[in-house]
Order: sequence, then C-alpha cells, then structure tokens
Amino acid sequence: MAHEPDELLTIGDVSRRTGAAVSALRYYEDLGLIASVRTAGNQRRYPRHMLRRISLILVAKRLGIPLDDVHEAFASVPLDSTPSHDDWQRASRAWKRQLEERRRALERLEYELTGCIGCGCLSMKACALLNPDDALGRTGAGARRLDDAADS
Repeated sequence: MAHEPDELLTIGDVSRRTGAAVSALRYYEDLGLIASVRTAGNQRRYPRHMLRRISLILVAKRLGIPLDDVHEAFASVPLDSTPSHDDWQRASRAWKRQLEERRRALERLEYELTGCIGCGCLSMKACALLNPDDALGRTGAGARRLDDAADS
C-alpha cells in the first residue's frame, strides 16, 4: 500500500505505529523535537516523515542518550518539510561525532573502574600515587579525573 508523502496521521496512529505513548509525543513536540499541524478542530496531525524522527528519538532514549543531544543532532533536519537524504546524512555525521565522544567517555569510565575496583588495593596504593593527599577533593565533588579527561 503506497502512502502519500504529505499524508497526515493522527496522534493515535503515530502512537500505534511508533510505540511512543501519546503523552510522550506531546512532550517531544513541546521540546521541539517533532512538529504537528492542527486541524480546524484543533486536533494534532503529524506528517508521515515524523515517524522516522520519533523512531530515532525512541532508539536514543533506549540507549540512554539525553533528549538535549537528540535535539542538537536534529537541529539541521527540517521539521516543516520532508527531510532530504542529505539532511539526514548531515545529522547522522553530527550525531556520530557525539556518539563517539560518549563511547570514549564510557571506555575511560570502564578503564578507571577496572583499574580502581579491579586492582585490589581498595584505592589506598593507587590513589596515593594518582591523587596524593586527596588534592582532587579540593577541586569539587565527583569523579574529577574522569571529568578532566572528558574536557581534554
């Protein structure tokens, strides 16, 4: 069955098709991640091309990617018209860079956890070398070395 690219779908249709709750669709719209048009009766209608955006949002959510990152990745993809292949390629390249940064941060975390927890010293020996006199504690709360590595 062929669909017209400018076909409009009800919020219920979009919810059933994507698996996203109706409340989530309203929320994503409030955040500017997706867009709808309104009927004369003020009902939401979504262009068919929103299905791809919503599906990608749901995948990102499942992977723990913050919606702010998704918003940033979609910034160059038009909301008011069907995105072109080039639009999606541009967004994909930007998002890939973000995901690679996240992957590197997770690998650093894994390395730090493996080194700290797995070494058996219970932080007494290694921390005396890496953080003498708890110098990093004076710079603030949290995992300071991981935060510093992420900034570099």
